Amino acid sequence: MSAEAASSSWSDRILGGFRKTSERLAENLGGIVGSSRLSDAQLDDIEDALILSDLGPRAAARIRERLKGARFENGVDEQGLKEAVAEEIAAILRPVAKPLEIVAFPRPQVILVIGVNGSGKTTTIAKLAHLFQEQDYGVMLAAGDTFRAAAIGQLKVWADRLGVPIVTGPEGGDPASIVFDAVKAATDTGIDTLIVDTAGRLQNKRELMDELAKVRRVLGRLNPEAPHDVVLVLDATNGQNALQQIEIFKEVAGVTGLIMTKLDGTARGGVLVAAAEQYGLPIHAIGVGEKIDDLRPFDPDLVAKVIAGVFR
Repeated sequence: MSAEAASSSWSDRILGGFRKTSERLAENLGGIVGSSRLSDAQLDDIEDALILSDLGPRAAARIRERLKGARFENGVDEQGLKEAVAEEIAAILRPVAKPLEIVAFPRPQVILVIGVNGSGKTTTIAKLAHLFQEQDYGVMLAAGDTFRAAAIGQLKVWADRLGVPIVTGPEGGDPASIVFDAVKAATDTGIDTLIVDTAGRLQNKRELMDELAKVRRVLGRLNPEAPHDVVLVLDATNGQNALQQIEIFKEVAGVTGLIMTKLDGTARGGVLVAAAEQYGLPIHAIGVGEKIDDLRPFDPDLVAKVIAGVFR
């Protein structure tokens, strides 16, 4: 596939992934027309429309304030308003659009992947591994979520499909010892990046915090810089509940960046903007489907245009 065709295909998938958000916002923004400036009542309507589209009250208030001073040379019309909203959404997203880059020296770069069970964490690890393989990096996986046999099995299947090594242990085993073995193996074999799956049990925050702290201590003994990244996988279908997960995992695990998954057209993709505005954490990538290549670094301008209904 040519680069142009691949880009077009990805744009189409982004369109599909944010369709529900885009349609809801278009519906709520419909009928706002007027002179060269927006009235307070119109600004209120726009703010409400943004909140109803899951962009969150903080982002909505910021966009409202920015639009308050905007001049529309030919009067306010639907297209002009969408373009203005798209520009303000992009202004929120651009500072946090940061692809995961393999820069650690010495190798490996250790990436802890965290997230609640059911968020698409294990599949996202596989997609991330594939993304790094495309960039010619050597990848190893570690099955640190030892409390679910299904998670270990699923990661093994993906490792097999991708042709990458994986370090596993028994169900219920000590995650820290698995991580220790994995870092040692990755270091000895010159692997570029080690991606570690971790438990997603938020029911017992203290237990999870202790477990992750132990993993960090073990990593620190082998490589003082590790973990280099602590990436939280969020399920976009959770809407505003995803923000609560950021809050908890920031406290429990010291999140350094986000990946948003399940942007499949039924999702509430506006929460991506809410997360960017509220937390300012790097958003490394977004996932728009189940295929192995459905995870890519996200383009803030394209996403902003799609959400606002400018790009169709």
